Amino acid sequence: MTAKTKKPSAFMKPVHVSDELAAIVGHGPLPRTEVTKRLWDYIKKHNLQSKANRRNIVPDAKLAKVFGSSSEIDMFKMNAKVNKHIRDEAAVGAR
Repeated sequence: MTAKTKKPSAFMKPVHVSDELAAIVGHGPLPRTEVTKRLWDYIKKHNLQSKANRRNIVPDAKLAKVFGSSSEIDMFKMNAKVNKHIRDEAAVGAR
């Protein structure tokens, strides 16, 4: 396969987001990379990183709906919570 015929990364494939996540990142379809970027933009804009440990996120009311809890969460565990609010195009079309 040449560079010109290389398939795009799965991260660049457009996905649909839940209403809860759309309240933060906007309505899709968006690539996963853009969802992550917008999520971090929101976290930084609203100063939601823990002061004691910057790797932890302290969710506000909107993020608590996505995470399923208002408890502080490690940024590495955050992706698992966010993935529950993402559906790829094929899954949406199959419904």
